[in-house]
Amino acid sequence: MSSRHHIDDFMRGRIIGKIEGRKITDVAREFDIAHSVVSRLWKSFKTTGMCSRRHGGGRVRSTTPAEDRYIVLSAKRNRRTTAQQMANQFLAASGKQISRKLLPDV
Repeated sequence: MSSRHHIDDFMRGRIIGKIEGRKITDVAREFDIAHSVVSRLWKSFKTTGMCSRRHGGGRVRSTTPAEDRYIVLSAKRNRRTTAQQMANQFLAASGKQISRKLLPDV
């Protein structure tokens, strides 16, 4: 068995091509991966019709990198302002609501 890592899309396609008409355990042995991985890949392929991974399961960003830099710069310029005041100022400037937890510790 190889180390734990994601199988790229090309390899997934090769595995799916080999499975058709063969046993899952034989294909797993040929590619030196666990048969449960091949089984889950085959099950996913049968239900969705695709063999690629789904990306982007994380949280959606509320601010752009430029806005992040603006927040940090204004925090450094106004050291005495509280997180609540900074959030209110950013809301007035950009119209976007941000959490006080997301503000930098400057």
